[in-house]
Amino acid sequence: MKYMIMIFSSEQAWNALPEQKQQQIFGEYEAYTEEMRRAGVLCGGEALQPSTTATTVRSSEGRTIHVDGPFVETKEQLGGFWIVDCADLDAALAWAARIPEVVHGMGSAEVRPVMVF
Repeated sequence: MKYMIMIFSSEQAWNALPEQKQQQIFGEYEAYTEEMRRAGVLCGGEALQPSTTATTVRSSEGRTIHVDGPFVETKEQLGGFWIVDCADLDAALAWAARIPEVVHGMGSAEVRPVMVF
């Protein structure tokens, strides 16, 4: 079964980290992603640009409206995601628990089954 693992963390807290710590965590992300690839569970994934680069699209009274930035203010922002193919939810949760920012107590992960049509 496929699951989406989304990582949420504070962009402000990340930006406050020393460059050396950021580079260390980036290295941990590379190793983590490679381990998923070697295990055969990784289907895809990407890191995202900061939420300030987002554009929210809405429709109101038949008109499309574009708003710069995220639509809601949150303490944590979506920073990236992976699509994994795991035997079950427990296996997907085990992978999510190993995300570097989760391990370092800097963020959280949401695991959600991918809908099959």
